[in-house]
Amino acid sequence: MTITNQLVDFAAQRVPADAAAMMRLSLFDWAACGIAGAQESEFDRFVSIQLASQQGGHLVLGGGRTSASTAALVNGVLSHALDYDDTHFDHIGHPSVAVVPAVLALSEQTGVDLAALCDAAAIGVEASIAVGIWLGRAHYQIGYHQTATAGAFGATLGACRLLNLAPRQVRHALGLCASMASGIKAQFGTMAKPLNAGLAARSGVEAALWAEAGVTAAQDGLAGPLGFGPTHHGQGTDIGLPVADWRINRISHKFHACCHGLHAMLEALRGASMQIDQIEAIQIRTHPRWMSVCNIADPQTGLAAKFSYGQTAAMALTGYDTAAIGNFTDALAQSGQLKSLRQRVTVSEDTRLSETQSEVAITLTDGRISHLRADLMAPMSLAERADKLKGKAAALLGGADAEGLWQAVQGQSLGRFTDQLAKP
Repeated sequence: MTITNQLVDFAAQRVPADAAAMMRLSLFDWAACGIAGAQESEFDRFVSIQLASQQGGHLVLGGGRTSASTAALVNGVLSHALDYDDTHFDHIGHPSVAVVPAVLALSEQTGVDLAALCDAAAIGVEASIAVGIWLGRAHYQIGYHQTATAGAFGATLGACRLLNLAPRQVRHALGLCASMASGIKAQFGTMAKPLNAGLAARSGVEAALWAEAGVTAAQDGLAGPLGFGPTHHGQGTDIGLPVADWRINRISHKFHACCHGLHAMLEALRGASMQIDQIEAIQIRTHPRWMSVCNIADPQTGLAAKFSYGQTAAMALTGYDTAAIGNFTDALAQSGQLKSLRQRVTVSEDTRLSETQSEVAITLTDGRISHLRADLMAPMSLAERADKLKGKAAALLGGADAEGLWQAVQGQSLGRFTDQLAKP
């Protein structure tokens, strides 16, 4: 069975309880990141232009209403603006920022409750991961941004689920998406990176609405001859959708406000307990992939610090909360104390380690060595994950707003949830 046939069937799949529970947590995390992203000023002018260009009743983070497709675009951009949202390492992409804005944009007009929104989002997230795996690493390595490309197909399937489209309409929606899915890694480090996520969300909304309106497309625009996969360096890896254990259950949430390649090291350092003046050397081992991504040895800005093993290790060991966006500042990057400590850090690649693992050896002045290790894929209960996400949300939004959002996500009222998103 082709991937397109699998996706068409999957749109009507029952969502298992564990996948639905994980999606609730990702919805909470997505909302916290989006609300915090909307509070930043970087995209204010962009948002204003979008709201002025389209009228409608669909919610935009931070308040305001616009058309469904424009709401998906804006909310995708704002929720990825801080680059603090969830990741899936099977295909190296951020699934929620493409899928949730698309589903949210259509949820109010369809009158669904929060459980139905979560089910549609879970279908879309699982589909985006599967499409990313099907496209393969060659697609990513050549320069395509999986968050945007695979994410657009996930957003489309989630939107189709919410609109309850017939199988033939789902097939056409996927075909229409094949002409719109796009996004390149050249945009990393610019405002166009979060724009990639927003464009994917908008493509999902438009493809589903157009298919509902009767617009037709190639029968297999994704995998067929001259389809998206064959023309975008797709490897056509077998995905076997649906799998018994849904891939969404292995989603990785960010608990540090920096590049995900640094997180295993920072989790390892949670076990460190020593005085700073006792540290003689810090040896960090990581997967080779991260050596060219987040190993800036001497960062001079808060942004560069987010891609520095040395700086983030020094921050963690000195007691700075790496979950707090506000701690990644130019001033801290130039702190004499942190500079002194990060000069004792060396980073080396280790092919024995996976992309989610890191090892740290801290040598003390008395010769003792502390060995620490962490794997982001280590089992974590839903309760433990929820506690960590609530702590992250509190760091982003403040305790009261984080708790209000958490309570809204636990319920069934869509209106109560969107009220939290609409706060200015």
